[in-house]
Amino acid sequence: MDLRAKLQRRFKSQLKRARVICLDIPDDYAFMQPELVALLEKKVTRFLPSPLEGEGGPRSGSDEG
Repeated sequence: MDLRAKLQRRFKSQLKRARVICLDIPDDYAFMQPELVALLEKKVTRFLPSPLEGEGGPRSGSDEG
């Protein structure tokens, strides 16, 4: 069974409107291991809004304008 199917089966109600992104990071790191933290920071940056696009920015979903 693929990972997407496992996630769907276990978290079906929570994933109805969620976007799931695989970062392809092996589970070979200890909690908060510096190499893991650096890898996460590198990989997730492209999926998060920049600080300038935060609250009230273009990607915030604000109705102003």
